[in-house]
Amino acid sequence: MNAIDELFRRLRSQKRKAFIPFITAGDADLETTVALIEELARRGAGPIEIGFPYSDPIADGSVIQASYTRALNNGLKIDDIFRSLGKLDCAAPLVGMVSYSLVHHRGAETFVNEARAAGFSGAIVPDLPVEEADELTRLAAAHDFKLIHLVTPTTPRERAARIAKASTGFLYVVSVTGITGERSQIPAGLIDQLRWLRTQTDLPLCVGFGISKPEHVRMLRDHVDGVIVGSALVRRLEQTKPLTALVKEIGELVQNLAEALNG
Repeated sequence: MNAIDELFRRLRSQKRKAFIPFITAGDADLETTVALIEELARRGAGPIEIGFPYSDPIADGSVIQASYTRALNNGLKIDDIFRSLGKLDCAAPLVGMVSYSLVHHRGAETFVNEARAAGFSGAIVPDLPVEEADELTRLAAAHDFKLIHLVTPTTPRERAARIAKASTGFLYVVSVTGITGERSQIPAGLIDQLRWLRTQTDLPLCVGFGISKPEHVRMLRDHVDGVIVGSALVRRLEQTKPLTALVKEIGELVQNLAEALNG
């Protein structure tokens, strides 16, 4: 069984939710990335979402885009990501957040094979419309590699139902219109959208974009199977702190948010 399916099955049996942290590969360097993955898994997080730096923004806010820029300016390559993460012995499933341009340039089958060999259980490809995803869907299914699609607040319901049917692993529910980033409150219509999506799929529903505070996750925990937090964590990587202190600080934030989710 794919590690993502296995994790959500176990969490559901325990009546617990998944806390899914996002970090950028190679920010500030791959040593930091590896240390963070190990720490976040130790704190009970998972799946862990790994951003593949890309030069052109997709839905990334300023915090994550700056993180991508820092990693790229250090000369980060996909081969480096796969090489470093492939050495991990991590209990938490890894999910790539990757532009389809990077997948296409490498070759879809090559990318899926290399990602699996490096320990990835699936990928989110935010710039690949479900209408154009047949080839990657077929390849992913053949290799037991989850292809996770996104539904946004502006997605028409007919199309949202199609996306929910096509997604595997979990469905990524975007909480707000616009780009990623921390926000002060959760949109009122999100709960209604989640209730409707429950009628369309048995997949775990995981909400991301704009979630950064314990009160956010407490508000959502009765309606979701997981929450995804990115900018609130990635912002900490802007600091010039010793690696040990930085990893501990991000780990403690993740633990606080995960406890609010499952408290």
